[in-house]
Amino acid sequence: MTDLVVWGAVLGGVAAAGLLLVVSRLMRLRRADLSVRVLPYIRDLPQSGPVRPVNDQTGVVRGVFGPALRSAADAVEKVLGGSTSVRRRLERADIDKTVHEFRSDQVMWGLAAFGAAAAVSFLQAWRSPGNTVSLVVLTLVAFACGVILCDNHLSSLARKREQLILLEFPVVAELLALAVAAGESPVSALDRVVRRTNGALTSDLSKVLAEIRTGTPVGRAFDGLAARTGLPLVSRFAEGIAVAVERGTPLADVLHAQASDVREAGRRELIETGARKEVMMMVPVVFLVLPVTVVFAFWPGLIGLRLVAP
Repeated sequence: MTDLVVWGAVLGGVAAAGLLLVVSRLMRLRRADLSVRVLPYIRDLPQSGPVRPVNDQTGVVRGVFGPALRSAADAVEKVLGGSTSVRRRLERADIDKTVHEFRSDQVMWGLAAFGAAAAVSFLQAWRSPGNTVSLVVLTLVAFACGVILCDNHLSSLARKREQLILLEFPVVAELLALAVAAGESPVSALDRVVRRTNGALTSDLSKVLAEIRTGTPVGRAFDGLAARTGLPLVSRFAEGIAVAVERGTPLADVLHAQASDVREAGRRELIETGARKEVMMMVPVVFLVLPVTVVFAFWPGLIGLRLVAP
């Protein structure tokens, strides 16, 4: 009797979920989106850049569960907040998403963790029923962990990109200094460096170059780069270029000095990291190299004593 009740509950839940899915999709298809009604008439017009679709539902999951995902994303935004921090980290990680799209990704991560925890909880309830409350709490905690893991993943992507920018900065600064010293203007030197290099810092500089070409003053464009970046070194670099362009300071000397400062900061950070991890560096020596050395030193003597002893 218990098995019949459980199977009936499972089949009823699946049927209810399917009915809810069909009803939500019918409500969605009842009225066409603005993009469907307007884009066919303006598709052939010239555009200044790549056009992002009005509808942000990319993929089958977003297409089917779009309204539910938006509602869940709004709920996560109300609970967590911090949209300014999320927007700043998206810019630092160079991810072309809005805060609402990132909240939708967080909901999807949470639902994936919720589904895995629900499957484990269902098997556990099938084997030993009676722990329903604890299993429900486990699924809710799994959902929260998925949401938090998505946020931590964004932070890790931003940190990795900043590390790449620090590695690329001395080379890019030296190239800019050489181009300016050769007689090119700052904009021409920036264009040459952007066309000849590839990387995270080059992507940021290409955005600055695009702003300059659309009419933004050079100083204001680099000030925007200084405001967007999360690295003090890059911020000082952008501010130095802006000041040099506005006041007529020799730009090549400024770039050479900033490149040498970044290299010196990298050396200091490497020395500080080695000093902090000095104890950890002794672990393989003490627990691996030293025991092997002792064994090689004393093992032949032990074998000799056994052969000599009567």
